[in-house]
Amino acid sequence: MEVKEIKLDDINLSEFNTRKDLDAGTEDTNLDDLANSIKEKGLLNPIIVMKRQDGKYDLIAGQRRFLACKKLGWKTIPAIIRDKLDDTDATIISLVENVHRADMNPVDKARAYQKIYEKYKDYNRVAKETGVSISTIKKYLALLNLAPSILEKLTTAEGPAGISTLSKLAETFSPEEQEEALEEISGFKQNIQLELIKRSGGDLNKLSELREQALEGAFDTHLCRSIDECPFIPKELIPSVKDAIKKFKEDEQPLKEVIKKLKWRW
Repeated sequence: MEVKEIKLDDINLSEFNTRKDLDAGTEDTNLDDLANSIKEKGLLNPIIVMKRQDGKYDLIAGQRRFLACKKLGWKTIPAIIRDKLDDTDATIISLVENVHRADMNPVDKARAYQKIYEKYKDYNRVAKETGVSISTIKKYLALLNLAPSILEKLTTAEGPAGISTLSKLAETFSPEEQEEALEEISGFKQNIQLELIKRSGGDLNKLSELREQALEGAFDTHLCRSIDECPFIPKELIPSVKDAIKKFKEDEQPLKEVIKKLKWRW
């Protein structure tokens, strides 16, 4: 394994790069922060490239570092040079480096897992190569069956729901029904969302009925994602709820008193 300084202009972004959100000049919100860090401390970890027959290189891993160094105006960059890699090995190297990053969006992860699975056709092998559980891999692969509009939201920093919920949604409802189904479960905690989807059996009418039951207390609906998203608190009462909670924290009132005030305002 060789490490040397190579010209940035000799490096090509390739199909092995799993970070599609950074392709074609798309800005990563944290890229400036990374560039500033590299400027202050230097590049702590070299990128990984594969040498091509024409003497240039395909970038295998380190896409953000590569783009950050270009942003800084560097002419060369330290790189680990791999001479012989097949497409799958190159993709795995790229995936393993990126898949555990918190800032890698779920859609890119799903597409990377899909590419490796298409090579091996074996979940156990994919799990072994990536160090990720089979159940997690299957959840990500299920995301690729979501409606395009939902997939687009997933590429943002904060998606419309958790991965477990969305994978179950994709397995249960058709792409044409998923937006409406997502709206029905919006605001509930993930465990409630999963229960609603499961009990619906893929029937939108049933899901709507279950939502009403949940709002009436059939589920643990007091566990909401947030006050602003809580489906059983009328929107006009949200400011009052926030005020009551704030008052409780400031005065340390007994919880029963807070509940009594809320019931009176309701």
